[in-house]
Order: sequence, then structure tokens, then C-alpha cells
Amino acid sequence: MNPNAFATLPLTATFLANLDSLGYREMTDIQTKSLPHVLDGRDLIAQAKTGSGKTAAFGIGILHKLNPAWFAVQGLVLCPTRELADQVANELRRLARGEGNIKVLTLTGGAPMRPQIASLEHGAHIVVGTPGRIRDHLGRGSIDLSKVQTLVLDEADRMTDMGFYDEIAGIVSACPSRRQTLLFSATYPDDIRRATESFLRNPVEVVVEAQHSGDQIEQRFYEVGFDNRDQAVGRLLKHFKPVSALAFCNTKVHCRELADELRAQGFSALALYGELEQRERDEILVLFSNRSCSVLVATDVAARGLDIANLGAVINADVSKDTEVHIHRVGRTGRAGESGLALTLCAPNEKKWVKLIEQYQHAPVSWHPLAELADDGEAAAPAPMVTLVIMGGKKDKLRPGDLLGALTGDAGLTKEQVGKINVFEFMTYVALDRHVAEQAFQRLNLGNKLGRDFGNIKGRSFKMRFIDA
Repeated sequence: MNPNAFATLPLTATFLANLDSLGYREMTDIQTKSLPHVLDGRDLIAQAKTGSGKTAAFGIGILHKLNPAWFAVQGLVLCPTRELADQVANELRRLARGEGNIKVLTLTGGAPMRPQIASLEHGAHIVVGTPGRIRDHLGRGSIDLSKVQTLVLDEADRMTDMGFYDEIAGIVSACPSRRQTLLFSATYPDDIRRATESFLRNPVEVVVEAQHSGDQIEQRFYEVGFDNRDQAVGRLLKHFKPVSALAFCNTKVHCRELADELRAQGFSALALYGELEQRERDEILVLFSNRSCSVLVATDVAARGLDIANLGAVINADVSKDTEVHIHRVGRTGRAGESGLALTLCAPNEKKWVKLIEQYQHAPVSWHPLAELADDGEAAAPAPMVTLVIMGGKKDKLRPGDLLGALTGDAGLTKEQVGKINVFEFMTYVALDRHVAEQAFQRLNLGNKLGRDFGNIKGRSFKMRFIDA
């Protein structure tokens, strides 16, 4: 038997069958090194880069010991951002599919407290949340952590950097002393080691190298004049034609400028930076993940905790001054065994930061001339999808199946012409093939006496509009 196969672990046949159906064929490095200790009940410190498979590593551990018949919070996962918490919760739900009716609840800031309190009153097996919001619930007495069996600190270094230490310490003190604690962190410097020492009991330490395999991710560096870099990003996109690209800038000002320039060149591009309201941030991420936006231009702070599947390329419009940040940027492409592409533009005054990257990876970077990039003169292609926003959501009992039925029935679309459907509390976002979106809306609108901006779903009228990058 393959020593990296999940079947080598003491998991039930049902659990293994679900893992297989989710495409978990064999364990990643972090899973191979950590899961035997996690399943054995040991505390753990794991150093691993984003996208290494750490969510499954601690998720399998939580679910292995969880009792579905006992409605108490048995697993608690703390994350630095709302986006990461949402992604972790969704992955845990997928992992739990074969294990009965396991309830996973997300508790983060930027959302109203009252619905969260109501959900906690109905009970949950696993809570995934941000430290600030979990502490709010503890202060109100709306959450009971006294039955937690497994506590996970995900991206512990980021949470500490963001000033969450006091909140984390308060949450840890509300959990039982006899529990399993799993700490995952991209870096584990001495100050974090000292700060978290009291949280763990005789932990096992595992480290997965943060380097990226050269045969998995191709890195290319281009020297460029400082004033020409935004145009050069457009040249890279036209030449390599990635299905989706994440472009990093060091400042929010450059972020906005680059997004404006790319839109002027005809690309579907949006900017993501720290000062956006949560609603704007959520909408931008929906558009990017459902392929209504081809290029997301972001700062490192705004991109923390994002785990974007099938990313065609990472473009560094600015060289990061922090080598490990560069490694994390690059690691967002080429995930789950796929090949990746990372393209870095370097102005003459940034070469000193590239030298640090070379020292870190113990190898020279690969330089290429911008002149080698073919420009066929074609205009940039718009994103393949466009998003229909429906002014109704979970509170209106809208479900993805209802929308898919209306679109493939009344609107006459095929399943292939309907992309991701994201149903939130009050709004729903549906990705539609750009070529047929307007026609589909017209058909949904037929016979509706309320006007052009309304459509029918299951005999009910909802206000609708298109948004585009």
C-alpha cells in the first residue's frame, strides 16, 4: 500500500470513501507528517505554507473524535480573517458529509450578532471564527466552550501580527485544560513560541519547507522601468492568457491605479485592499471566484486568508520587501498538484529584494526580457461570466437548487451556462455565461408586471441587476 494513502490511517470506511469522493487520493507532506500525531491525540505545532493541505489535516483530526449525537461545541477553529473562516468552515462541511448531521457554524465580525446567537441556541458541533467575535460571544454568555475537545489556531502568526493575542488567550482560558491543541503557522518565531507556550502540552513539532518546487511553479522575473510596470502587467496577461490572475501591489494606492489601468486596457479587473467595507469585499471575492472578474489586484493585507482555487497566475507588480511574503504570494498558484505560474516585475531599485529571494531559495532567479512577450494586438478578452445579483437570500428561503431550476427551466439555459451560485443572508449572486446572460434575464422577466428590474423564481418576484468587473 502507498505509505501516503489515507487508508493507512485509522479512519472508518465511510470516512475514507468520502475522502476519495472529494479527490483526496494521497496525503500532502503536512498531512503525512501531522495526521498520525493528531489522530493519536497529541498537541501539535505545524509550520506549513498556505495551500499545503493543513485544513484537512486538522479537520480530519476534529471529525475523527467528534460525537454527532452530542450537541455541544466539540471543535473550535480560530482564524485571522472572515474569509479564511468561511473557507475552513466550508471545507469542514465537505469532510463531514459522510459522518451524519454534523453542524459547523461560522462566527465572524462584519455580520449581525443576533442570527449567530440564535444559531448557537440551536447547537453546533464545530465553531469556526475570528478571535474578536468569539470573545464577544463569550462576553455575552452566548457560547459555551467548556466541552471543546480540539482547539485549532490557524495561521497563528497572522493572528498575533494582527493584535489578537489577548483575545486568543481569553478564549483558550474558556476551553477545558484537558483538550487537544493544534497550532498551524507559516512561521514560528521565538516571540510567538513564547506567547503560545502555555497553550500547548508537550507538543509534537512538524515543519514542511516553505519552498516551492521548480517543476510545480514556474517563476519568471522581468526588469521594468518604474513608470512602465502597470502597462507591463497588461503585456504579461495578454501573453500568458491565464484564466484568472492575482496581482500583488505593495500599497493600496498602486492597487487602485493598476486596476484602473487594466480596465482601461480591456481586462475585467477589481482592486482589493484593507479599507473596503465588508460588503464590497465580499462582492469582489464572489466576482473573482465565479469568473466574472479575471484579474484581482490586491495588497498582501487584503489577500490574507484567501484560498482561491484554480488560480492561473500570480503577478508581483511590486517586489515584496519580505522574502517570506514573496514565497506565500507565489504559493497561491500551483496548488493541489497543479502546475503554476508566478511572474515578477522588478524595477532597478528593487533588485536588492530579489537578491534576498535568491539567498532564501539557494538558487538564482530566472530573468527574462519583456521584449520576448508577443503582443498580437488583440484586445483583452472580457471575463467569461457575468454576475446576476438577486435581492433575496437565505431569509427568503432561496436555495441554489431553486435558482438552477429557474435558470435551466424558465430561462432556457443549460447547466454548463450557469456558474457558481452564492446564497447569502439577504442577497444571492449567480454567475452566468456572458453570451447568454441578458437573454436569460429577459426570459425570467417575461410576464412580470413589476417591471424590467424584476425576475420570477418559483413564481415569486425578486429585484435583480447585473454587476460586472
